[in-house]
Amino acid sequence: MTKLPSLFLVLTLVSVFVCGFGKRIPILSFDEGYSQLFGDDNLVLHRDGKAVHLSLNERTGSGFVSQDLYLHGYFSASIKLPADYTAGVVVAFYMSNGDMFEKNHDEIDFEFLGNIRGKDWRIQTNIYGNGSTSVGREERYNLWFDPADDFHQYTILWTDSQIIFYIDNVPIREFKRTAAMGGDFPSKPMSLYATIWDGSDWATNGGKYRVNYKYAPYVAEFSDLILHGCAVDPIEFSSKKCDTTSQSLELSATITPSQRSKMDSFRRKHMTYSYCYDQTRYKVPPVECVINPREAERLKRFDPVTFGGRRHHGKRHHRSRASRSEADTI
Repeated sequence: MTKLPSLFLVLTLVSVFVCGFGKRIPILSFDEGYSQLFGDDNLVLHRDGKAVHLSLNERTGSGFVSQDLYLHGYFSASIKLPADYTAGVVVAFYMSNGDMFEKNHDEIDFEFLGNIRGKDWRIQTNIYGNGSTSVGREERYNLWFDPADDFHQYTILWTDSQIIFYIDNVPIREFKRTAAMGGDFPSKPMSLYATIWDGSDWATNGGKYRVNYKYAPYVAEFSDLILHGCAVDPIEFSSKKCDTTSQSLELSATITPSQRSKMDSFRRKHMTYSYCYDQTRYKVPPVECVINPREAERLKRFDPVTFGGRRHHGKRHHRSRASRSEADTI
């Protein structure tokens, strides 16, 4: 039996719709907005098509994709991740147009990276525009909950001027468009994707721990699927058609003082990596980076080799993750 979201999460979802947009955004059934991408019978519908289970086994992973392409929008799902040993497993909830623009694609990613037993899932966000894959804009975080215990809402809000990632209506990352970026900000229509697949070569400790199919099938559960944006023709799209939707999204993308306080707290407690501070990759931060001195100092203490520009001599200094008691609230 599929475990339903808790009453707290349902109430949280309703408040997101009302507070963020002034109206409730409808939740779609799978057939109303999505199609199977791959995986044959590893994709299974539940609750009259309102929930989707994606599984990974030795034969294949699985995934689905939105039927339409969108130019900006609010895209959300409640997701429950596989439990137990999940090293090498990658669950992704993301936007992309890579099938249409092979050399200059755009992408906005939530990626969930599995782990060995006793270690927590990690979450990664990433952004590409105009094929700028040589500039990885990754951030990685720990979570204040176990994402395999229950459903939690993950949201991408994409406007013409910024991208905001949310978890349970808490903004965790704000990425603003700058003139210096040029076309590196995602600006072409994209589809929404959800997948589960074998990332053994890199997902857990750089490939040290791989998927162990003794624990298969690995099942990721999706519900409360939301596609709220401007659907466009991929060939003859006009950004003008989306002006009204874009204006509404821009208003909803305003982060309130309360939300900003929660975002700052989340990043202070849970962010473990940001490309903007990685001095081993970038001697000068990429042009869109806004350096926060507090974030810089905290990450430097966390990993002085990556974020402090020091050469590696002997054993790397490492600060342990905050305990549950310190991080059970945002």
